[in-house]
Amino acid sequence: MGSVGVLTNSVMVCAPLMAQSVEQMVLDMHSAKAQGADVVEVRLDCINKFQPSQDLETIIRNKPLPVIIVYRPKWEGGQYEGDEHKRLEALRLAHDLGADYIDLELKVASELIWELKNKHQNGGKVIVSSYLNGATPSKENLSHLVATMQATEADIIKVVSNADDITEMERIFYLLSHCEVPAVAYSVGERGLISQLLCPKFGGALVYGSMEGNSIPGLPTLDSLREAYKVDCINSDTKVFGLLSKPVGHSKGPLLHNPTLRHVNFNGIYVPMFVDDLKKFFDVYASPDFAGYSVGFPYKEAVVQFCDEVHPLAKCIGAVNTIIRRPCDGKLVGYNTDCEGSITAIEDALRDQKYVNGRSLNSPLAGKQFVVVGAGGAGRAIAVGAKSRGARVIIFDIDLERAKSLARAVSGEAQHFESLAHFQPENGAILANATPIGMHPSTDRIPAAEETLGNYQLVFDAVYTPRKTRLLKDADAAGAITVSGVEMFLRQAIGQFKLFTGREAPKDFMREIVLAKF
Repeated sequence: MGSVGVLTNSVMVCAPLMAQSVEQMVLDMHSAKAQGADVVEVRLDCINKFQPSQDLETIIRNKPLPVIIVYRPKWEGGQYEGDEHKRLEALRLAHDLGADYIDLELKVASELIWELKNKHQNGGKVIVSSYLNGATPSKENLSHLVATMQATEADIIKVVSNADDITEMERIFYLLSHCEVPAVAYSVGERGLISQLLCPKFGGALVYGSMEGNSIPGLPTLDSLREAYKVDCINSDTKVFGLLSKPVGHSKGPLLHNPTLRHVNFNGIYVPMFVDDLKKFFDVYASPDFAGYSVGFPYKEAVVQFCDEVHPLAKCIGAVNTIIRRPCDGKLVGYNTDCEGSITAIEDALRDQKYVNGRSLNSPLAGKQFVVVGAGGAGRAIAVGAKSRGARVIIFDIDLERAKSLARAVSGEAQHFESLAHFQPENGAILANATPIGMHPSTDRIPAAEETLGNYQLVFDAVYTPRKTRLLKDADAAGAITVSGVEMFLRQAIGQFKLFTGREAPKDFMREIVLAKF
């Protein structure tokens, strides 16, 4: 028989298994262990033609790691629709056969727990669970629910909600940090992702991760929990950094920032944060634990109003991509590292291609026509940077008024995005795409007319998923120098790291990560 596991004070990584056959369930248990799981949650209600006595013995006899047995009924969000007596009999049998944990719904828990603890004493633990419909309840209502669950004498309690907003996770964290018994609590869906990733910080007993090739919305992968986030290294003192964006699934920031934080022995974690309402977010997450943020699409301009102070460059740009919570007074201070990140990447590419004779003090952009597509946060940073180097800036945007506003700020020219299809750039001009056009999954689009790409000396694309966008491929084929958004991403992240930690960024280490994983 496989080993019996006991949930300790340190978090354990759990893989939920929903195979439709017992044979596949056994294979998945072994795969989950190989991928870094400490424990698996076996969903009996997903198995076709489940035969309790035969199938449970097979599962438990062949388990390579601790198992949580779940037999979720339809009325609690599961798939089982049969006789309730037979369902509970199967859970009793799982306990008798040596399951490490069985999961009981709060509605049926009290009587069954007493029976198992008094008549079937074999060391197996009981988890009492509650799946909540709708938004996460208030702290007061959660406290009442937890008290009721603890009164069942459960070994572990589990609460699952459906998050409508990321701010609901603060109530989940409150539950975890105030519970008197080991607790599992999280919200499903992309907005609930941080309830998994930050669970160890607030004392949660389990963090769930999906197996490779079986992605589940709102769940990180087992590999990312072990490699990128290193959840076993997170504790109550861990500082939280995150990307504020909508959506956030495309971000590779965690792949870069988390290993870098560990490399310099800084106790921090960087997580994706799907934010719908900036004001609500900053009002709720106001503690010093939430120490800093990257700001992504579409919030780089809107977030300025929520900063207590804004660095002069960011104020000039009108966009913020980095926020830190100043330790001495808790004030939010906004910065912009996109500007120098993008412009130095373009300048260095021109110099590397020997389009500049010697090491002139002047920028290789001086006097050049510089075409910026997109007048949002990234476009503003690039345009201001280009203007500061003496370039002549032309802005294209689907919102002509927004383009005109930016053009006035950089003494440039504004045109509607539609006119870009017929625009003839000067020979030797620079093109910078600062829109999401070409981003995964819509990778076959480009913002400019393909036949004009050969007139540009250099083409830059702020999109970095994929690394080599169609725009860059077409520009390369047309003979232009190309600069990937990955280069801008790396350079702005180096600037962010110093702001986040107060330390010099290990640039070579960060570049190695980008080359290996992006």
